[in-house]
Order: sequence, then structure tokens, then C-alpha cells
Amino acid sequence: MTTELTVLVVDDDFYVADLHRRQVEQLPGLRALPAVGTVAEVRRVLSEQHVDLLLLDVHLPDGSGLDLLREVDVDAFVLSAASDATTVRRALRRGALGYLIKPFASGTLIDRLQAYQRYRNVLDERTAVDQEALERALRILHSGDAAKAASPSRSATEQAVLEQFGAEADADAAEAGAGAGVGPLELSAADVAARVGVSRATAQRYLAALAADGLVTMKLSYGTTGRPEHRYSRP
Repeated sequence: MTTELTVLVVDDDFYVADLHRRQVEQLPGLRALPAVGTVAEVRRVLSEQHVDLLLLDVHLPDGSGLDLLREVDVDAFVLSAASDATTVRRALRRGALGYLIKPFASGTLIDRLQAYQRYRNVLDERTAVDQEALERALRILHSGDAAKAASPSRSATEQAVLEQFGAEADADAAEAGAGAGVGPLELSAADVAARVGVSRATAQRYLAALAADGLVTMKLSYGTTGRPEHRYSRP
């Protein structure tokens, strides 16, 4: 999934809202809309444009974020100082994907946003979902395997395969005139094998595992003859 995800921060504290909005903007693949601070403003924004994720406070000047959850058909993380179990359960019962209790460490929101990106990548609307993919997406969303993406235990070969889709690889491709200006770098298993110095079968195995974890995306490329080729890129 390479589509940019749109995030709306909802908090009546201007400083907090701007802080969270800037954290969203740090992450490639996410776009933060101007933050809003009321239920009415949320309704207005949702009526005017598509939003993928709300970062929603509970207590707003003109109503409750939890009541808004029942009304809108949008993914949401609740970010609130309300820490009583009743409020937390109500937020989850009404559809919140997660709940962060303020104040939280600066990296916590970044981690959850990255997990959300991987969750959306696994549950790509363009593909059918089996039970294994569903369970994996839920583990990712709730940080059950969030550490896996940057785990020091990742093998050197797997890390080398993943690095082929990094910013430096994109820059090298652009300098060589390969894929410049046409979106994320796309590579086949054969391309990765040649770059890393492993067999095509080995590259394919690692790419399949990375795709299953939501760290790269896969699509079929149909040529003029022969079987369709798997092409991989960054989410």
C-alpha cells in the first residue's frame, strides 16, 4: 500500500494539538491536516474530505469525543488524560483502535502511528484477507510485534534486503535514471538478489516475509509474455 494516509488531530489544547500534528508529519506516508479542537470542526472536515485516522481527545468544548466515535466511520486512536477504566472500556467498545493516556513519552505516538501504517498495509483494501493476515494485523496494531521491524535479532541478510528499499536506494536509482519521478522504487526478487548477492529464491523468501510483516508491499506486474512478476516497494 503506497497511498498517503491522512490524519486529523482533535484536541482543544493548541500546544498539544500542534505537537501531535508535527509528530504525524515526521513520518513518511502520513499527511497531517490542520488540527481542530471541537466536535463541530471534526464533522465539518469529515464532510469535506477523506480522513484515514483521527487522533481524538475525549473532552472537547462542545461535546464528547467518545460520542463522536459512535457517529463517524473513521479509524481512531483516543489520546486523553482520562484514565478511569470505564472511559477506556467505553472508548474501545465504541470502536477506538487504541488508547494513549496523557502524558505519554514522545516516542509512543510515533510507534503507534508506524504500527497503524503497517496494519493498514497488511489489511490493504486491494487484497483479500485470510485469518492469518487478520491476526497479524491485529498484533501489529497493538504493538505485539512492533519491535520486530527494528529488532537487532533481524538477520544480516534480511536487513540487507530491507535496506534496498531505503532512502539511499531511492537516491541511487534516481541518480542512475531508474524510476526517477515515478513513485517509490519497485524491485523484483531478481533485482534484490543481484543487489544483495544472494540467490533469487533466497531473496524471494525474505521479501515474502517482509511483505507479510507489512514492511514492504507486493504487487503483480504483467508483461507482454510469460507469468506475472512480483514487484516490491516501500509502503
